[in-house]
Amino acid sequence: MAPRSRMSRKARGRWALAILLVGLPIYIVVASSIVTWLGRPPILVELAIYMVLGVLWALPFRRIFLGVGQPDPEDRD
Repeated sequence: MAPRSRMSRKARGRWALAILLVGLPIYIVVASSIVTWLGRPPILVELAIYMVLGVLWALPFRRIFLGVGQPDPEDRD
């Protein structure tokens, strides 16, 4: 059995929504600014940078997103 999170499922869902609606657009602007600051590298390098940055943004939040889309096991009929 997995260790219980300190946050409730409802709180994790709200945090996940806030991160997706507020944090992700900010991160997209920052990531595109970084690529622009690098001086527009070749397309394959740019694609690799965006792929790496696309994975890195979610790593700190993986515990919050864990199981958010799953039905609540405590709400069984």
